[in-house]
Amino acid sequence: MNQSLPSSAADGVSPSSGADLWQICIEQLAQELPEQQFNTWIKPLLASVAEDFSKVTILVGNRFKLDWVRAQYANRIAGLLQQFHGQPISVELAITPKETPIRVKSVSFSQELESLPESFVGLEEGIPSGSRTRLNTALTFDTLVEGTANRMARAAAMHVATMPGQLYNPLFIYGGVGLGKTHLMHAVGNKLLTERPDAKVLYIHAEQFVSDVVKAYQRKTFDEFKERYHSLDLLLIDDVQFFANKERTQEEFFNAFEALLAKKSHIIMTSDTYPKGLTDIHERLVSRFDAGLTVAIEPPELEMRVAILISKSRAEGSEMPEEIAFFVAKNVRSNVRELEGALRKILAYSRFNQKEISIQLARDALRDLLSIQNRQISVENIQKTVADYYKIKVADMYSKKRPASIAKPRQIAMYLTKELTQKSLPEIGELFGGRDHTTVLHAVRKITAERLQMVDLNQQLHVLEQTLKG
Repeated sequence: MNQSLPSSAADGVSPSSGADLWQICIEQLAQELPEQQFNTWIKPLLASVAEDFSKVTILVGNRFKLDWVRAQYANRIAGLLQQFHGQPISVELAITPKETPIRVKSVSFSQELESLPESFVGLEEGIPSGSRTRLNTALTFDTLVEGTANRMARAAAMHVATMPGQLYNPLFIYGGVGLGKTHLMHAVGNKLLTERPDAKVLYIHAEQFVSDVVKAYQRKTFDEFKERYHSLDLLLIDDVQFFANKERTQEEFFNAFEALLAKKSHIIMTSDTYPKGLTDIHERLVSRFDAGLTVAIEPPELEMRVAILISKSRAEGSEMPEEIAFFVAKNVRSNVRELEGALRKILAYSRFNQKEISIQLARDALRDLLSIQNRQISVENIQKTVADYYKIKVADMYSKKRPASIAKPRQIAMYLTKELTQKSLPEIGELFGGRDHTTVLHAVRKITAERLQMVDLNQQLHVLEQTLKG
């Protein structure tokens, strides 16, 4: 989690109003949280700040959301408010009354964030006709930067968009956070609707499907539930790993899955791992997930990261020189979301200080991020560096594949993780596809012994270590 302050707070500028305080708080949360979580739970929140800053009342849409926000995010919100204000602040959550304050909006937020759907809406609340699909119209194939990391997934998604219900059904897209899986799903939905405006399309996060199942059981509204989900032409469902250990939800999703395939509707799913890597998901569901086409999205390569920064900068109404884009891309390697966060910081820092974008300005704007990277080496970066060096996919690091061409680099990555990070053996095992700590221990001992005996391996490890340490 990125704990660095937004530019205004980091530069020692105290919030001048309650609106400023709340805005700084949610901008920081936008950097810390996965995009889907932020847009689902944080972005729809309204806040009323007392004139003396002694109390902040956060208004939430309904009881379900209030309980979830209190359990998952309230402590972090309270901590940020106190941190930015410099004094203790009382935080209270309440259900939004019929007449609500006007939402505070930030001019520094990217257009992409601002144009996302306001929130997930439960069955009983209804969905305005214009937002029934919950698609973000800004996320299209045209706005997706293509590179080797996402080329196969993009090609498959484009095929589905033009010929739904035929090949690649279901389409299962997997990869780490912030790599563009959600963007691809929205792009498919948007393209299909341009060609078939009457198509029934729904984008939904797995957490919302869980919520809808719970509500349908509580209120005995399964006829409405089935009418909604079983009648779709295209279902786009994000982060299906959230179905883990939810037996009733898995049962209902299986039923919806079968109903949609029977009527030749298309299903696209995303996950943080490949189907057989999912844990606590029923085998009959996993086999359905794996029956169509499974494609991975890799972390973007350097050239793709540069292209993304230049493209996003233009979308924000600013031009980022290529040499500065290269500087940022070399230092922000893991995913597109972190790239966007870095770009947002640079643009805000440039506007605030009324200075043109330069290498030094980028260095100043990202000083917290660069300082953290100088002190820490992430497991994700180790996996990507080793995968690039041995010319395998990052996804192979946590897959169950065992050929020597994959198993050896995976063992090397485990060894480097133990040597260069503070992670425990069980933590490392979890980050390498849920493996047992004894597997990690075996890998560490094996590479340690072979390094002493094999000159070539020792040289390879030396190169990798120097690359990771910068």
